[in-house]
Amino acid sequence: MTGAPTRHPQPSEAPPLPPGFRVELDPATRQLAPGIWFGGTGPRIMRMTAAGQSAWRDLRAGPVSSRAAGLLARRLTDAGLAHPVPPCRESAMQVCVVVPARDRADLLDRCLAALRQAGNTRHEVLVVDDGSADPVAVAEVAAKHGAELVRREANGGPAAARNTALDAVATDLVAFLDSDCVPAPGWISALAGHFADPLVAAVAPRVTAWAPDASTWSGRYAGASSSLDLGTRAARVAPGSAVAYVPTAALLARRAALHDVARQGQVFDERLRHGEDVDLVWRLHAAGWRVRYDPTVLVAHREPGTWPALLARRYRYGTSAAPLALRHPGAVTHLVLHPWPAATVAALLARRPAAAAALFGGSVLTMRRTLRREGIPADGLLRAMLSGTRQTWLGLGRYATQVAAPLLVTVLAVPGGRTRITRAGRRAAAASLLLGPPLTAWAAGPRTLDPARFTLARLADDVAYGLGVWSGCVSGRTTAPLRPEIAWRRLRIDPARTPRRIGE
Repeated sequence: MTGAPTRHPQPSEAPPLPPGFRVELDPATRQLAPGIWFGGTGPRIMRMTAAGQSAWRDLRAGPVSSRAAGLLARRLTDAGLAHPVPPCRESAMQVCVVVPARDRADLLDRCLAALRQAGNTRHEVLVVDDGSADPVAVAEVAAKHGAELVRREANGGPAAARNTALDAVATDLVAFLDSDCVPAPGWISALAGHFADPLVAAVAPRVTAWAPDASTWSGRYAGASSSLDLGTRAARVAPGSAVAYVPTAALLARRAALHDVARQGQVFDERLRHGEDVDLVWRLHAAGWRVRYDPTVLVAHREPGTWPALLARRYRYGTSAAPLALRHPGAVTHLVLHPWPAATVAALLARRPAAAAALFGGSVLTMRRTLRREGIPADGLLRAMLSGTRQTWLGLGRYATQVAAPLLVTVLAVPGGRTRITRAGRRAAAASLLLGPPLTAWAAGPRTLDPARFTLARLADDVAYGLGVWSGCVSGRTTAPLRPEIAWRRLRIDPARTPRRIGE
């Protein structure tokens, strides 16, 4: 299917969330005052009119049962302030499970066995052999589990394999599942309820790590730090949000939506060996479709068992940043800096505590003045601004590790010259950027390794990814993924009906 994708309604014009849906507030959402809520993507402040507050009371009492409640539910879930909970009823939509495979017959066997044990025998299963060196072994496993088999003579990569499958699929929904995944029972049924919303194009479960050998250092790190595990909080998936993408290692999608955003007959861009799933999700978002992340549904994914394999995968993921940035300008940003917190962190790193205190105080006063002008309580403002400064430091540290780790190491090792910042000061600043993020991640758990080994592993992980980013930028002749973004826009405040942005 070719041509420009259909444009679907954006948040300000979207139809109400259908009857039967409930909403759950995001854990970070806070009620500042009656009818005034803070949180979501941005974040933002939403002010409800009297009618909006009445609709909110209806939503608290039960599922959507009126147009007003449905419209408010749509606004809340699109803004990330709340998340939809679909009706608990069996979906009548037909599903085909697509499993791309290239050799690894043992993993394919485990995957297909789990599909049967998960109670999905009523769904079609289509295995695409993407140019396996031992096609007989793959065919035997597919036959053993009653799966249909399509063979590609030459390996074309994940995008080509999934496109081949889509040519043969006629069901309403398509479940993509990698051959090294093991789904939990009922995973398709649990996700399918989201498609009662006609704007939902795809829903992803939480992909947790299944390490082949948890007794090894690499295995324990891989089990605790999978790049495919997007956490425990539900989200609307969109560039620049807390969950910017979801992988197609496990994904349930509306077939009509996939064809709606196809380009030159391809749903997945076959020029991309990596990042083809991110590209698809962002095209769906740009066309106005909704993509959801539902972490209550679990799928286990086999992680690499050795350091070379683990770091090589991270390198490959990094190479996708440049081609994605060229296809989606502004969507690939490894560091977003807000002026006040960034200036405060810079002063702290330069060992200028007085300047840092003045800048932080200025940021608090400026935000307090903005809130008072809008009639919004400033309770909790100091804690929020401290958190923003901390997150800026952590983000800057991880960005510096990925993009400029050799520079940080040089600062630590090379003697200082005649500057106002002492050698010890520069070393302290570089060490905080290098070690702060991994130690913070270790403290957050699950602590399967001691802090020293976890820190070394995270640093190697980030450096491997950063090398991939640099490699992709050189090949694509672009610096877009390397450039930080300065977020000059101030706090977004959405009135109940007509959204507007302060400072734009």
